[in-house]
Amino acid sequence: MKKLPVNLIALDLDDTLLNDDRQITDLNVKALRECVQKGIYVVLCSGRAEDAILPFVRRLEIAGKEHGRFLIAINGCSIFDLHKRQNIFCKKVEPEILKRANQIAEDFGLRSEVYTPDTIYYREATKWTKLDVDLCGLKGEAVEDYDNFLNRGFTKMLVPGEPEQLLVLQQMLRNEFGNRAVIFTSKPYFLEILPPDCGKGEAVSWLANELSIPQENTMGFGDSMNDESLIKMCGYGVAMCNGLAAIKNIADFVTDFDNNHDGPGHFLYDKVL
Repeated sequence: MKKLPVNLIALDLDDTLLNDDRQITDLNVKALRECVQKGIYVVLCSGRAEDAILPFVRRLEIAGKEHGRFLIAINGCSIFDLHKRQNIFCKKVEPEILKRANQIAEDFGLRSEVYTPDTIYYREATKWTKLDVDLCGLKGEAVEDYDNFLNRGFTKMLVPGEPEQLLVLQQMLRNEFGNRAVIFTSKPYFLEILPPDCGKGEAVSWLANELSIPQENTMGFGDSMNDESLIKMCGYGVAMCNGLAAIKNIADFVTDFDNNHDGPGHFLYDKVL
């Protein structure tokens, strides 16, 4: 069977490349290493901050090679070059939007968080901040004057809470900000506020352009709504079979195996390698 002409592969982490134990399986590691050896860029592409992605880069053992040098963090707001050890692309939410979003969230009885590459900041620790810190593997830190702290501008604000509450809040924030911010739920209990014109797909497009790779030769794997632009904008959008129906409906392909059974690896051996 003729293989797909792919030069760059971007992969979401949670529920895509990672199994339910938040590990990359041996078969997935093997497939991605073979992609790099073949001269295909492999880019981990996550809502997590940079430092929270690094353990998975180390697991793949590709960072020292040209085709494993990039990662995309904060759902496309940041692209990091591991060889230069610096961000080569970064977008931030305007401070006034962060402050207003936080005010609306707090009026709603919820607390927001903002991110740097290694730390999650918040007004006060809650069960939700603990959940996020544990999931991300980052430090968590309470800030005494949180409102003033938001004046710095940040790549992402997250509001954790009960899914039913967040759906209502999501619509309120979208009505408030329109196209001045990107607002979506990455997990049912995580509502994210990102800069405008920012997403995983947009970041892959920017990086592919920098590397002189045609958009039609890019491939993206994802499962959830924060992967929507990745699936839509890559030349080959691949939805996980365990993903949301909305994502599978817009994908070019759906994997035969889920995230607990080497879904990306099997797909790559079948269609690319």
